[in-house]
Amino acid sequence: MAFPKRLLLIGANGLLGRMVQESIPAHYDLATADLPKIDFLRPDTVAEALRKMEPEIVINCAAHTAVDACESEEAAARRINGDGPGLLAALARETRSVLVHISSDYVFDGDSAVPYREEDPPAPRCAYGRSKLAGERAILESGLERFFIVRTSWLYGPHGKNFVETVLRLAAEREELRIVSDQVGSPTLTDDLALALFRLLETDRFGIYHFSNEGSCSWHEFASAIVEGARARGQILKVREIKPIRTDEYPLPARRPPFSLLAKDKYRSATGCEVPHWRVALNRYLDRRFGSPEGK
Repeated sequence: MAFPKRLLLIGANGLLGRMVQESIPAHYDLATADLPKIDFLRPDTVAEALRKMEPEIVINCAAHTAVDACESEEAAARRINGDGPGLLAALARETRSVLVHISSDYVFDGDSAVPYREEDPPAPRCAYGRSKLAGERAILESGLERFFIVRTSWLYGPHGKNFVETVLRLAAEREELRIVSDQVGSPTLTDDLALALFRLLETDRFGIYHFSNEGSCSWHEFASAIVEGARARGQILKVREIKPIRTDEYPLPARRPPFSLLAKDKYRSATGCEVPHWRVALNRYLDRRFGSPEGK
């Protein structure tokens, strides 16, 4: 009988980290770390944790994810999202660990007309994207051979603030919602991403991967599906109209990629697994949140 694999989960209390904890297979021996125990702004805490545990696998879900705040906090974002993963890669070489690092669709500029593949050249538009790209490059330049960099997009799930919960709250409070309709991508349910990480770990095909739910939509289409799905499950919402608007009608500090759909052929080839459609994933989330629709 094989011994459990020692796995250190960094950023364990975040949106994705908590779902990774819920999804972990039985043959892993899990240890978790989060602020203030481990802090990329204090590199000594990171080194101490890895050297003490000597994990076989490190999953890094920690990041500075406040996209707009990164515009005024780029130095801190660079240390957390850029230098932090580089430090993890160096320590993973030392402890002979496999590193799994979560990156973002924001490393791309959004000027493509077809889904981005892993080998497409990054060109981030904002400070957050630049910091995430710096983290990727730090891992690639570290000399670590056994790593997975997994880019994802539009993440939501049951353990934290996210677009779905924001739309549900505003739809209960307001008669009109104004939602951007000229940014296209794919939502990703944390359940599906967590499962994808463990599926990749069962392979030895290291490298950069893309994973999001299948299909594409705009933020406006996503919001409309959220409201429709909630109403189908008996929720009383005040909203009467979900108005599509352009990005320039809702200015924010950070520039978003107008198109950030990710191609997932490499993931499917490596794991042999299909990817759930974003509408199927959203229905699963809403079922868990409110119960199944009436009559089903």
